Amino acid sequence: MPELPPYWLRDNCPCAECRDPRNGQKLFQITDLPDDLAIAAQTEQGTQTEQNGQGGQGGQGGHLEVLWSDGHRSRYPLEWLAGAAPDGGAGGTVDGDGRTEADKRLWTAADFADGLPEAEWTAYLADPAERAAVLAAVRRSGFAVLRGVPAVERQVLAVAGTFGYVRVTNYGELFDVRVEPDPNNLAFTSAAITPHTDNPYRDPVPTLQLLHCLENSATGGDSGLVDGFKAAAVLREEAPEAFAVLTRTPVPFVFRDRDTELRADRPLIGVDPLGRIREVRFNNRSIGTLRGTARELDAFYDAYRRFAAITLRPELQLEFRLDRGDCLIFDNVRLMHARTAFEKDGHRHLQGCYADLDSLASTLAVLHRRAAALDAIAELFAGEGAGEYLGEAVTMAEHMLQAGALAEAAGAAPHLVAAALLHDVGHFQGALHGRDLMEGQDNRHSDTGADWLARWFGPEVTDPVRLHVAAKRYLCAVEPGYRARLSEASEYTLRVQGGPMSEEQAAAFAAHPGAEDAVAVRRWDEQAKEADADTPGFAHFRPLLAALMR
Repeated sequence: MPELPPYWLRDNCPCAECRDPRNGQKLFQITDLPDDLAIAAQTEQGTQTEQNGQGGQGGQGGHLEVLWSDGHRSRYPLEWLAGAAPDGGAGGTVDGDGRTEADKRLWTAADFADGLPEAEWTAYLADPAERAAVLAAVRRSGFAVLRGVPAVERQVLAVAGTFGYVRVTNYGELFDVRVEPDPNNLAFTSAAITPHTDNPYRDPVPTLQLLHCLENSATGGDSGLVDGFKAAAVLREEAPEAFAVLTRTPVPFVFRDRDTELRADRPLIGVDPLGRIREVRFNNRSIGTLRGTARELDAFYDAYRRFAAITLRPELQLEFRLDRGDCLIFDNVRLMHARTAFEKDGHRHLQGCYADLDSLASTLAVLHRRAAALDAIAELFAGEGAGEYLGEAVTMAEHMLQAGALAEAAGAAPHLVAAALLHDVGHFQGALHGRDLMEGQDNRHSDTGADWLARWFGPEVTDPVRLHVAAKRYLCAVEPGYRARLSEASEYTLRVQGGPMSEEQAAAFAAHPGAEDAVAVRRWDEQAKEADADTPGFAHFRPLLAALMR
């Protein structure tokens, strides 16, 4: 293990004294640490399965235990240290927010010769993986198109709501892009619009724009996009000093109408502290009067003209037509959008709104996090799930899948289908708990499974899992003939788990608010032991589980 800076290491201590276990936020100030903080001792522990408290699945690489000079102890998974080291480490990243050119796919029009990044609206809504693919395309390539979005007024707001929040401006929560009799913006005419970004006169600028086509029967009016990061990168390669001028010259962007006056002084090309392209603001209609010396103005206009000419190069201009029901989502601080002129022989009507990349990135991260969790559960079903299930005629996975299918066939609410599907996840070894129930010791698999699932699911799912063993003991106490119907293995585990409840215990269980759901799951549990039953695989339940995850 390389030497690590002590304040960095202590600042990242994952223990419950240093971080709230519910949200991961730090419970101390950096000034709370002593001035002479040092590592008193450190030990690398061997390979074992960890549950690292970072919201992941743990690792197989052991951990580093550190004793600090002030007596505090910290425990760091080696897998986490390898990826989160100060220099980036193996698989680490210095930036990490996905906003700079380093995390983008810079493109030319030819890169989309085989088609645009797109999806059908119905699939986007129904399938979390499809939604993640669309949002990832916006994040990495700067745009995506949803097809078949209902062509009704205000639907663009519903599209924005699938990943974030509408950014309200002086144009309102949405705006109509069509010919207006008294336009306050050239966008509301039939004139051609050259490549530009919107609202550069705002700080912060809306970072996403959505345009939903309600009608496009006019001749002309095709849409266009230019990758502003690519254009800026070309300028940097061909004219480095011109690039530098545009990154350091604040430009006054101004908008005025009868009710609004906005101004933001920002460079045409924004870079981060490491010099990587992070933002492009480009709108010739909104540039006010730049002040400076003659030399400074000459340098700026030479660079400005060079950059503008690059954005107009045919190889950088991606042109396509938005038809009725198409909704374009694009990055407004990266992509420049354009429009060809159109005739008044038909109607062209788009509705648009603004949103922000942080909400999209958040939604995408949550989708990825949920997908990783579902992958981990799926691996348990496919791996250990193939093993025998307490001497029954089915495997563990078959038993749980049957229970989920029985709940679904009964028309149960989604949370009950999930609970029935996952009720015995605590039996899995390794990631959860050793299985010694059939050796005469209660492994408390209902509690173990519920605690593990609580990372991603609320009590509506975990409570029936936690209570399904108690529900068996309850039913054996209060329902005549129930115990006689138990399988041999279930009868054995009943005795190990405490046997039927006493009258007082049964009354207390019945009063529990989750008792009814737990009993329902228990009944499906007992029925789900049919050899060779035709049941769907785990993939069938993924969308349902994804919708329930928090």
